[in-house]
Amino acid sequence: MIDTLSREIPEGEERLSLRVEDGIGILTLCRPEKLNGWSWESSRQLGLMADRIRFDESIRVVLLRAEGRAFCAGIDVTAPGGAITGRSPAERTQNYYEGIRWVHERFAAFARLPQPVVAAVQGYCLGFGFELALMADIRIAADDAVFALPEAQIGVAVDAGGDMRIAREAGAGWAKLLALTGRRIDAGTAERLGLLQLVTSREKLEKAAQEIAAEIAANAPLAVRAVKRSIDAYADSGMAEALDRTALSAALTLTSEDAREGYSAKASRRSPDFEGR
Repeated sequence: MIDTLSREIPEGEERLSLRVEDGIGILTLCRPEKLNGWSWESSRQLGLMADRIRFDESIRVVLLRAEGRAFCAGIDVTAPGGAITGRSPAERTQNYYEGIRWVHERFAAFARLPQPVVAAVQGYCLGFGFELALMADIRIAADDAVFALPEAQIGVAVDAGGDMRIAREAGAGWAKLLALTGRRIDAGTAERLGLLQLVTSREKLEKAAQEIAAEIAANAPLAVRAVKRSIDAYADSGMAEALDRTALSAALTLTSEDAREGYSAKASRRSPDFEGR
């Protein structure tokens, strides 16, 4: 695991960057050579950025974007500290459970920012990337965007509540279809399901997202924050309890033989042979 107590981001190890322009906090996933793959360190830095943004009065809205051809292609399996160990299967499961709960706390700090978050998505938006985008208040995508929750295909549960957020936005049936199959959907389908508020061309994505963020930033900050809090209080009812159940499910499946087989099969580019153990 990484140093969860550190408040520093070493130079050259940035997973996210932040700059402020005209009331807009532009938060950028900045590892395009890795397709902005997610890691424990990415979660740590997201929490740090959320803490910075929360009390910055110059930021009235957050624009979440990504460099390169993908928004986030999911977990970066090459990142250091990816595997959690333990002296026994039970301890390893417990350590995974606490690790996932820690990630949930970092994500919650971001999802519960007082400022609204507008996400601009292009290319692959898979796994953790899809879950991160679903934490935004408003989602805009380029017409080349591709979305999926592929976790079940490698033997693990959905980690960070993306399936529940899909259920909230599109209904339980669609959440189950996407999470149980791992199938990919295009931007047009995601918009039809209510998972996106706008689809545009790749060339117009940044401008479209900036325009919506600027509209929000121009409004009264206290009113904007109150609206977000009220809607979230209604939409997220029961989310905390469900996320704890998700953390336990993720811990149990991440330490299963099926997960080992799933990751091995993916690396070998073969079909997995799951046995339910």
